Amino acid sequence: MIDKNTHEIRQDEDKTVYKSLEELAEDLPDHSPRYVLLSYPLTMADGRTSVPYVMLYYLPDTCNAAVRMLYAGAKELMRNTSEVGRIFDIESVDDLEQLPTRLASE
Repeated sequence: MIDKNTHEIRQDEDKTVYKSLEELAEDLPDHSPRYVLLSYPLTMADGRTSVPYVMLYYLPDTCNAAVRMLYAGAKELMRNTSEVGRIFDIESVDDLEQLPTRLASE
């Protein structure tokens, strides 16, 4: 999350490691953006195991314009710092259901 006063990107103190996408969906705030670093194991169509390292850019429609701009401005900095392979834009927790399919299509 980004501290609105200092503009520092820092880890949310609530939880650090999730065991499932459902667990993650429960913790995402309704009105505040988040960056989520995700290493998600999946089995590819040819039987190989893949564990892509990606960033979820969670930007709900309900957050205000100033916060949207703050997170949009720091998106590339977060991407470069975390060295993720790809960014997935997520607008609602329902979008997480499609994530395994999107990851497998890479």
